[in-house]
Amino acid sequence: MKIQKGLPFVLIILALVLAACAPAALPVTGEKNAAMQEETAMKDDAMADESMAEDTMNKDDAMAEESMAEDTMMEEDSHGESMDEDKKDDTMMDEDTMSEGTSDDSMDSMMESPAWFSHEFLNVNTGETFTISDLKGKVVLVETMATWCSNCLRQQKEVKALHDLIGERDDFVSFGLDIDLNENAEALKNYVDQQGFDWTYAITSDTVAREIGNLYGSQFLNPPSTPMLIIDQKGEVHLLPFGIKSAADLQEALQPFLDGSM
Repeated sequence: MKIQKGLPFVLIILALVLAACAPAALPVTGEKNAAMQEETAMKDDAMADESMAEDTMNKDDAMAEESMAEDTMMEEDSHGESMDEDKKDDTMMDEDTMSEGTSDDSMDSMMESPAWFSHEFLNVNTGETFTISDLKGKVVLVETMATWCSNCLRQQKEVKALHDLIGERDDFVSFGLDIDLNENAEALKNYVDQQGFDWTYAITSDTVAREIGNLYGSQFLNPPSTPMLIIDQKGEVHLLPFGIKSAADLQEALQPFLDGSM
């Protein structure tokens, strides 16, 4: 009975003790939480500020680098344009200098002519010497022939008819070149006198015959093939087909050169 009477008193005391302890513990926990939250917020703010600062610095650096790159490109472009202009000026000056210092005659002399153009031939009909180079500015019809060649005789008769077709011209020369090294000027003279061929005839030399064969083919050393070529006013050589060519065929081949259209 004594225990039952004292139990309410003990419960009251425990309740008072618990009530006194509970309020004191709660404020401590709240302060710590607040402090921790404040510290975390400060750290977050600091990290945010640092991140923003880094972003700003990166942007500033990027802008600075871009600006420097643009300046460099502008300088290079300006320098390149200046160099291009200088090169253009130098090129124009060089072209002007070449144009002023080079005449038509000097340009023509720069064109390489075959060596046989400089060989001195003896015209058996007149006794005068000449070179192909002396005939520059004229159209020259050349036939390599021999006095024993019947095809050559037939071809030269067509050349005689050609002269009748085109008449006497100061800008045209027919040239019969005896390619047989066993024949001489006297034999050739007797031949042309007998046939009445009054245009230019001459005998060749071993050097000239060899060069003609090397330049235009071995058939030009074979008189029965009736080889012929045209040398135009500029000294360029044009080969004609092999075989006997009529006076009309020869005129057709020569006329463009005589007219100056080629």
